[in-house]
Amino acid sequence: MTKLKIKSGDTVKVIAGDHKGSEGKVQKVLLDKNKAIVEGVNVVKKHTKPSAKNPQGGIVEKEAPIHISNLSLLTAKGETTRVGFKIDGDKKVRFSKKSNEVI
Repeated sequence: MTKLKIKSGDTVKVIAGDHKGSEGKVQKVLLDKNKAIVEGVNVVKKHTKPSAKNPQGGIVEKEAPIHISNLSLLTAKGETTRVGFKIDGDKKVRFSKKSNEVI
């Protein structure tokens, strides 16, 4: 299994694709597909049949996953950065390659 550099809760910016330039918080990371679901980005309309859970049915808007390669992590200042790993004491931490600060 591959180690991804983006975790849920991170603020990311979309750097490629239809939603380029939009920002949001990562809600969930799908490790097996190398994709992430970002809040308010790549919203699709899904037609749902009436069921016991949703007796009305209808059209539901939900976020679709985006490939990790199309996302870039944002620093505290709001600039995009690449992510590196380093050993800080006895812990492995992520750091911003642009500002060299621990994320």
